[in-house]
Amino acid sequence: MAASAASALDIRGVRKCFGKGERQVEVLKKIDIAVAPGEFLILVGPSGCGKSTLLSIIAGLEEPTEGAIRIAGRDVVGVAPAQRDIAMVFQSYALYPTMSVADNIGFALEMRKVPKPERQRRIAEVAAMLQIEHLLDRRPSQLSGGQRQRVAMGRALARQPQLFLFDEPLSNLDAKLRVEMRAEIKRLHQASGITSVYVTHDQIEAMTLGSRIAVMKDGILQQLGTPDEIYNRPANTYVATFIGSPTMNLVPGRSVAEAGRGFSIAGADLPLACPGAGHSAALMGLRPEHISLTDSAPWRGEVSVVEPTGADTFVVIKTEAGDVTVRTSPQVRVAPGDRVGLDVQALHVNWFDPGSGQRMP
Repeated sequence: MAASAASALDIRGVRKCFGKGERQVEVLKKIDIAVAPGEFLILVGPSGCGKSTLLSIIAGLEEPTEGAIRIAGRDVVGVAPAQRDIAMVFQSYALYPTMSVADNIGFALEMRKVPKPERQRRIAEVAAMLQIEHLLDRRPSQLSGGQRQRVAMGRALARQPQLFLFDEPLSNLDAKLRVEMRAEIKRLHQASGITSVYVTHDQIEAMTLGSRIAVMKDGILQQLGTPDEIYNRPANTYVATFIGSPTMNLVPGRSVAEAGRGFSIAGADLPLACPGAGHSAALMGLRPEHISLTDSAPWRGEVSVVEPTGADTFVVIKTEAGDVTVRTSPQVRVAPGDRVGLDVQALHVNWFDPGSGQRMP
């Protein structure tokens, strides 16, 4: 997306270095992202990739070594966090233990000297949106983890900021509650329409919440796109294997300039249109759901592991080209030791350069 005054958030050429001289470490390397009004952007990547540092720079808790941060067209580098018109929701709830839920939600409004009737109106509005009206007189110690997280979001919502920043807000919750709160955050964003930036290392959160996802590694933006683009057309092998569970299968082989062959792997020739000159090396990328088990297929292997998960069954197959994971229905009955054929859905094949790891056109 091109940078423009219409962007709710514009990140341009942002670098961040810690330390000096020979000990200097560059943790962000020329990050460029423009976020449209009302968009929900996810920053995703492993620990140490720079996503939380970038969020801190947006919030004003850190200053960039180089580059610009604009919120609603205003350059905020050097501007105090309180003057950026943002609200943050943290991994730790950071609620005031001696205050009621209502007072926690309205505290920032009181500090801004918002008149009491307006404060009460906003508190009631936010409590209704989050379905916590019955909790307004309680204190944080009397709440569950999910209720505390709702209060933390309510405090941020009550301020009616231009920008919401979420720093791994669901990490402290159990698995069931994380699923419930994911849906709550998505509903909250749809209701409020506030531009949001959300940091997580959980690729399921990234796929389910984001209107766009920025995948990061070692301080470099690997790919920026919609969940569909990131999942189905990954820019490189890192994105291909980081997003998706189970991970994308990467099968080494060579393109073959002969009719009816196309791609040659150990043990089989597949009639696929592999890019590149004949006999050049390539990696075939296939999601587990884009391979089916068919007795007549020329590519064959031996079942080594069967993993039932309820709605799906994952089958790991040992082939001459390496292990391959296939997503099947529970009705497909196979057992370790069975010999099976693997049929590839050509429409969904991704091709990567084995040297650079980059997507091949």
